[in-house]
Amino acid sequence: MAEFCDVLIIGSGVSGLSFALKAAAFARVTLITKKNRADTATNLAQGGVAAVLSVEDSIEAHINDTLISGDGLCNVDIVRAVTTEGPDRVRELMELGVRFQRGKDGEEFDLGMEGGHSARRVAHASDLTGREIERALLAQVAANANIRVLENHLAIDLLIESKALGEPAGKEGDRCLGAYVLDRQTGEVDVYHAGVTVLCTGGCGKVYLYTTNPDIATGDGVAMAYRAGARVANLEFIQFHPTCFFNREVKNFLISEAVRGEGGVLINKEGQPFMKKYDARGDLATRDAVARGIDAEMKATGADCVFLDITHKPAAFLKDRFPNIYATCKQYGVDLTTTPIPVVPAAHYMCGGVLVDEWGCSSITNLLALGETACTGLHGANRLASNSLLEAVVFAHRAAKWLERHIAAIRQLPTPSADPWRAGGAQVLDESILITHNWNQLRQLMWDYVGIVRRKKRLDLIMSRLAFMSAEIREHFFDYLLTPDLVELRNLAVLADLIVQSASLRKESRGLHYIVDYPEKNDQYYLRDTVLQRSFQDSGQ
Repeated sequence: MAEFCDVLIIGSGVSGLSFALKAAAFARVTLITKKNRADTATNLAQGGVAAVLSVEDSIEAHINDTLISGDGLCNVDIVRAVTTEGPDRVRELMELGVRFQRGKDGEEFDLGMEGGHSARRVAHASDLTGREIERALLAQVAANANIRVLENHLAIDLLIESKALGEPAGKEGDRCLGAYVLDRQTGEVDVYHAGVTVLCTGGCGKVYLYTTNPDIATGDGVAMAYRAGARVANLEFIQFHPTCFFNREVKNFLISEAVRGEGGVLINKEGQPFMKKYDARGDLATRDAVARGIDAEMKATGADCVFLDITHKPAAFLKDRFPNIYATCKQYGVDLTTTPIPVVPAAHYMCGGVLVDEWGCSSITNLLALGETACTGLHGANRLASNSLLEAVVFAHRAAKWLERHIAAIRQLPTPSADPWRAGGAQVLDESILITHNWNQLRQLMWDYVGIVRRKKRLDLIMSRLAFMSAEIREHFFDYLLTPDLVELRNLAVLADLIVQSASLRKESRGLHYIVDYPEKNDQYYLRDTVLQRSFQDSGQ
C-alpha cells in the first residue's frame, strides 16, 4: 500500500509536534511514531527551556554561556539566532497552553538556575516540564484536522530518488521521497510518499548500558539518514547526565540539573564535597566537567555511586520545587529532604546528529532533521543545560518558514513510483536470544569502551568487534521476517559504529570527548566538526 502527503514527520517529541502544528497551516501532514505518541524523550525532560525572560538577563550572556559550554565548536551565528528567537518561542508555547511555573509578586516566570548558566533563565513546570509541553502540544495536534497521527508505526528506511529511479546511489543533491514504514500491529511494510520528510526521532541513549533515555531512543533518524547518504556530524559528543538516580529497581530516572542549581552539593561516600577538586565552578560546572568529576571520584574511592545532598534546604521548598523527583525518590526509600540522593552518570544526550543548515535542511534534498536528531551547530562539543527544548521549538519554527516558502515548488516535483519493500526470508526469527545477545553485548561494549573517559586502544578494539557484530545483524535483517526489535538493533549498530569512528578521528580532548591518549585541546587541527558520510562503494548496512 502507498500513502501520499505533503509532509511526513517521523517522531512525536516537541520538535515534531511543534513543526506539525505550524506546517498544518498550509500543508497536509502525516506524523508517525513508533509507539504511543507520548512515548518520547520530551516527556521525560525535567529541567525546562532556557531563554532570556528576565530584565536581569541578556541575550549576550546566554550566547556567552552557550559558547563556553560548547568548547569552541558552536556555530556562533546559530547560537545568536536561537537565543534571540527563543523568548518568542517560549511565549508561543504558553499561548498553546503550556503552563509554566509563574514567578512570585506577579512575575511572568519562575526562572530556574542550572549548571553552566550565569543567570536564572530556565522556564519550567515544576520538575515535569517536558510532560507539560508534550501534553499541551498533543492536545493542539489532536484538534487539528490537517494532521494525521499514526501510532505504532516504525520507519525502516528512507525512500531516495536515485534508488526509485534505479540510478547509482549517493549522488550529490539526491532527493528524499518519503519512507518505508512498518505497521507494528499488522507487520506490514507500507510506502509513505512525501514532498518533505522530517526526522524527529530523538537520540540514541539505548546504545549505552545505562541511560536516562526512554526505550525508543535507538538513533533511528540518524541511522536512516546515514544509510541514505546524508552527512552526519559530531557523534563523538555524547553527553552523560551527571546525576541519574542510582537504584537497581528503577531505570532511566534522572535527577534534574536544577537540583544543583537550587543548591544541591555532590558528596562522596565519606560525605565530603569533591567537585571543586575537578573544576573551579564546583557543582555548577557544565555537564561534561561534572560527569568526569563524578567518574574520577568513583574510580578513586571504588564507590558504586556518589550522592547529591540538598538536605540543607527547607523541606517545603523541595517538595514544591521538585514534586516528581521527591515522590520518585521517596517511593524507593530516599527522602531527599533528609537523605542525600545516590547518583551516577548515564548516557543522556546526543550533541551531534544529521548535519543541517539554519533552516533544518540536511544534505539530501527535502529531508529535514529537527531536535536531538539534528546537528545544528548550537551545542558544539557539549550542550548547555536546557538548551535542547529551546533548540527544538526555534528550529521547528524556522523549518516551517522554509517549508512555507518552498511548498508550492515541492508539489510540482514528479514523484517516481517506489518498489514495495523487499521482504527478507519468510522465516520468523524465533531465536530471540540472537537479538538479545547482540543488543546486550553492544550496549555493554559501548559503556566499557566508549564512555565518559576513552582510550585509543579501547576504540581500536571495539571497532573490530563492531564490524563482526554488524555483519551478523545485517544477515539477520535480510534473512528473516522483519520485527521492530530487529529494526532497532540494526539502527543501534549503525550509531555505535558512527560514534566510534567519530571518536577515533578526534585526536584531542574537547567538551564531552575526553581521551586519555590526547588529554589537551588542539585548535590547530580539530577546531572543526567531525563529518561522516556513507561511501556507497562499501556494502554498508
